[in-house]
Amino acid sequence: MAKEVDNKEVVNREEDYSKWYNNLVVKADLAEQSAVRGCMVIKPYGYAIWEKMHEQLDRMFKETGHVNAYFPLFIPKSFLSREAEHVEGFAKECAVVTHHRLKVAPDGKGVVVDPEAKLEEELIVRPTSETIIWSTYKNWIKSWRDLPLLCNQWANVVRWEMRTRLFLRTAEFLWQEGHTAHATREEAVEEARRMVDVYARFAREFMAMPVIVGCKSENERFAGALDTYTIEAMMQDGKALQAGTSHFLGQNFAKAFDVQFANKEGKLEYVWATSWGVSTRLMGALIMTHSDNNGLVLPPALAPIQVVMVPIFKTDEERDAILARMGQLKAELAAKGLSVKIDDRDNLRPGFKFAEWELKGVPVRVVIGPRDLENGVVELARRDTMEKESVPQAGLAEYAANLMGKIQQNLYDKAAAFREANIVKVDTWEQFKEEIEKGRFLLCHWDGTTETEEKIKEETKATIRCIPMDTCICEEEGTCVYSGKPSHRRVVFARAY
Repeated sequence: MAKEVDNKEVVNREEDYSKWYNNLVVKADLAEQSAVRGCMVIKPYGYAIWEKMHEQLDRMFKETGHVNAYFPLFIPKSFLSREAEHVEGFAKECAVVTHHRLKVAPDGKGVVVDPEAKLEEELIVRPTSETIIWSTYKNWIKSWRDLPLLCNQWANVVRWEMRTRLFLRTAEFLWQEGHTAHATREEAVEEARRMVDVYARFAREFMAMPVIVGCKSENERFAGALDTYTIEAMMQDGKALQAGTSHFLGQNFAKAFDVQFANKEGKLEYVWATSWGVSTRLMGALIMTHSDNNGLVLPPALAPIQVVMVPIFKTDEERDAILARMGQLKAELAAKGLSVKIDDRDNLRPGFKFAEWELKGVPVRVVIGPRDLENGVVELARRDTMEKESVPQAGLAEYAANLMGKIQQNLYDKAAAFREANIVKVDTWEQFKEEIEKGRFLLCHWDGTTETEEKIKEETKATIRCIPMDTCICEEEGTCVYSGKPSHRRVVFARAY
């Protein structure tokens, strides 16, 4: 008999949230550390979740008129220097390629860099693709008839982070990045807002994760952007996670790479640009929004396996009869569009299987034993509530399909209730310092200055997550919570990942 793998309980979330998260990522078979410092291996089960995200987002992008392309991983160093603010924002995180060949070491042991193979120009390993893409767009855009240009790419990027955590912050990660060109400022702003709304809809409808849509303060904007729009989510420890951003770039990159078009009157104008992206950081958001001390909790819309079926038997005859019935039920469930796995491993105890699938967050577990088979029922367990019930085998597929919607909504409602219970209006500095220690989102008046924003961050480690645009109505007169100067709106402060 094969040995049962380690299935010890996940670290308690309430005792050590950070350790709970790291422990859960590994135990649920999502990812692990690699041999390269700061990089991760995404394991098949974790990648299957990312594929579901990829599939849904890609469909949503194409529904809004975007097409996929691919641009080089390597960027000439001179390209980055053309947009000063942009290069300053990424300079500390850039990995640089200086040589193109190795050779055997003089002592015959190992290899060394060949000093004669130095590149004429050093190459930056892609931290983001604005520069390489805009150097390409110069060749694609000549006339107003070429606009708008709506491209997206699915790729990996490298940002040499010093302090890393699986999915949340790694030296290399997977993402998508959209890059669009427009004839007018108004069209570009509309595009940037459209795409942050796409992200918000994906987060709410597929991740079951409530988010606040807002605009970043000048201090928190993407390097080189005139405006950055964001979706901010609250994790179960009360910290904020920036889950997706969309940037209005103005004409900065068009001017840096001389991308002009002839308008309808034949005059040359610089195009207007946007860029927008989400990454495998969404995996971290998914974990920290819903999971518990039993393991991962997945919304059905993103679960690689939506129903797992576990047989209980003592004899080969019982096993064969139960698996035959499960095969019939699986076909009925699949016909309803559900992904189903029959766990027919005969070297593991049922209790171990139950714990394993709870740990992996499968939304629904169906169990059939000899008596269930005889009575025409199954035992059905929900992962979100841990409730069990006896359900007739006849009509199980219809029941399970409807249940998926209920589970999806329940997860969203639970996360939304948690967020609402942990958003507070704060009007004094003493109250701010007290409430931020409780792990909450604080709605505060701010005087609009970078100086005040930086002082608050220095004293409390809290930052302005966004100036809300949709979820919170924050337009009101007041006085800044820190400086006491006049303020016209409340903003969201929180500590963040």
